[in-house]
Amino acid sequence: MPALETVLGPIEAESLGLTLSHEHVGTNAAGLRHTYPEIIDRQGIVEQSTAALKEACEEAGLRTIIDVSTFDLGRDVEMIAEVSRQSGVNIVVATGNHLAVPRPFGEVSPDAIAPMYVREIEEGIEGTGVKAAVIKVASDRGGITPPQEVVLRAAARAHLQTGAPISTHTWSPDRVGDQQVAILEEEGVDLSRVYIGHSNDDTDMDYLLGLLNKGVWLGLDRYPGGRVPGTPDWERRTEVAKKLMDAGFTGRIMLSHDYSVPKARHGAEVQEERRRANPDGYNFIPRKVLPRLLELGATDADINQLTVVNPRKFFVGE
Repeated sequence: MPALETVLGPIEAESLGLTLSHEHVGTNAAGLRHTYPEIIDRQGIVEQSTAALKEACEEAGLRTIIDVSTFDLGRDVEMIAEVSRQSGVNIVVATGNHLAVPRPFGEVSPDAIAPMYVREIEEGIEGTGVKAAVIKVASDRGGITPPQEVVLRAAARAHLQTGAPISTHTWSPDRVGDQQVAILEEEGVDLSRVYIGHSNDDTDMDYLLGLLNKGVWLGLDRYPGGRVPGTPDWERRTEVAKKLMDAGFTGRIMLSHDYSVPKARHGAEVQEERRRANPDGYNFIPRKVLPRLLELGATDADINQLTVVNPRKFFVGE
């Protein structure tokens, strides 16, 4: 079994264990911690994230999270490493870009950007030696913008050079995953190495099954959901997950929350609203979703497939 890079160094892929496929330790913005450090409660993030991950590890057996925070989301691999060290949970980190594509990226070709992603995979991030093991890209409401297309093509080329899988942020009500897949296919990417994220923000089975039939992994990774008007609550999301399983795709879907602890020193009202939306943190899926899937007829083997086997296969290319 090949080794997989984590924020604390390589581990055997077999050691991933129960894995949440799309999470964040703490997100902010590029450069914020250096320029305006007073706004970010860095120590608070470490303490709260460590506590939340420890709780999920001890209660549910959580072993790994994939932190898909990128440069423009304020990725802080030294902070993430400290959380991993203190919590005992493996954390895989990402290269790539989220929605706030740096302005110069829209003025150059994908071939100018791809080597930077390759460097973060092969050599490390910001001189830390911490290596990314997944490439993150993002497109949202209204579809792929021209700068986002440049980044998507750069990610594809970095993937072809390194073999690192690709994980995407999408807005499924606009079928943005279809647009991403079309570009990645043009670039020659093997779609079995592609994870289309946030796919449970909509219940359109034609869209979801269409993606799965193309061979991608589907990320049902916005639990508990319901915070955005018009998007399904967690019960409906779980019913859709079971329908996809019944359609024969238990081996192609993964579960996660897109969760992070509060990161600002201020903004207590917003932080409290986030806590109310998901008081269980990284434990929501183990506490609510997995038992509900079992009630709907899933087996223990199915749960193991979703949470242990599939994340491992995503990384090793099975």
